[in-house]
Amino acid sequence: MKRLALFISGGGGNALNLLRACREGRVPALPVLGLASTPKALGLPRLETEGLATVVVVRKDFGSDEAFSEACYQAAEKAGAEVICLCGWLKKLAVPRRWEGRILNIHPGLLPQYGGPGMYGMHVHRAVLDAGEAESGATVHLVDGEYDHGRLLRQLRVPVLPGDTTEDLQKRVYGAEMELFPVALAAYLSEKF
Repeated sequence: MKRLALFISGGGGNALNLLRACREGRVPALPVLGLASTPKALGLPRLETEGLATVVVVRKDFGSDEAFSEACYQAAEKAGAEVICLCGWLKKLAVPRRWEGRILNIHPGLLPQYGGPGMYGMHVHRAVLDAGEAESGATVHLVDGEYDHGRLLRQLRVPVLPGDTTEDLQKRVYGAEMELFPVALAAYLSEKF
């Protein structure tokens, strides 16, 4: 059973979802660490309440993306993690060779569209609505050092409905994320390991 580190920057909803999916046997993995990019991450106490060890690594404490990334990887490795899941993680990670192909990210849009720097959360949903798209969705992909760029693993599409607000679309896409990430992670683990 592979050991997971769950990286968060906000509320931790996707991390909690994966934690529960693992505990229910839907994902053959054991979460061993919750790592937050800010001590203000609302997901930290939520993960701690679930009994998951947590640590905070703050970008401004390091001189470069590489040094920050290395501190994150060292924390994950110290906990024994073999795979990292980015669950609403908003910081740039430099991916060293030893972690290539072992970091998954969930994105609230259909990559390769609506990805890249600054394209997260409501920014994605606003861009989808402004473009008049008929559908949106969620994407799970491997992380390769460029924002929202690595190999796509799975996507789940949702309709954009007439009159949708960004909040309406966000709720629908978030529901897709909750369904998609455990399925994509389980498939990845069965194919990769």
